[in-house]
Amino acid sequence: MVPSESELEFLRSIDTPTVCNLVEIVLPERRGHGYTVRHLHCPFPELPPMVGFARTVTFRAKDAVPLGQGSYMQKRLDYLDYVAATPRPSVMVMEDLDGEHAGHGAFWGEVQSNVHKALGCLGVITNGSVRDIPMIASGFQMLAGSIVPSHAYVHVVDFGIDVAVHGMAVKSGDLIHADRHGAIVVPTEKIAAMRAALDGLSAREAKIIAAARAGGDLAAIKAAMTG
Repeated sequence: MVPSESELEFLRSIDTPTVCNLVEIVLPERRGHGYTVRHLHCPFPELPPMVGFARTVTFRAKDAVPLGQGSYMQKRLDYLDYVAATPRPSVMVMEDLDGEHAGHGAFWGEVQSNVHKALGCLGVITNGSVRDIPMIASGFQMLAGSIVPSHAYVHVVDFGIDVAVHGMAVKSGDLIHADRHGAIVVPTEKIAAMRAALDGLSAREAKIIAAARAGGDLAAIKAAMTG
């Protein structure tokens, strides 16, 4: 199900923790999964939320490319076709397969951020590493397992396949919402219900916060939480 522009705009207007809260309300069985569960470094916390369609990739960096350079270059060109495909905008979701050595070399830096931005990509979510922080393409968001100086032997293994990044399982084409807090796979069939639930969620939270700020009266806080 492809979301409407209005639905995408709604998602862009709220942060990722709020998306998680709304998913819990409209799809209770999703409460414990479908989002990142470990810290990801975010060099640009001031950027707005990313809302885009997942381009899934696996890669390695610790060891040299196993293919001949000619064969690997064709793979990289095919990879760019995948990145540039519709639907857009996209978010790269990249699983580093180096296990305990994940992050050994950075796929992401000045060059790749500019190339991917030109192909309609908003940013990347990866358990791997990033570098070149001051030179990253303007507005390109990165959530990464680490920040390192070298790209080592970084190379794409596969793309368009199922991946998992810090506990978040993602299929190619899934709708992703991400900001400085982390990322979540959005159930597209529930966006309308999420939007309908927002006012009630905001009102409940505002009531509790108002009671807490009114002087710390325990009875009032309890009433706000249960009323």
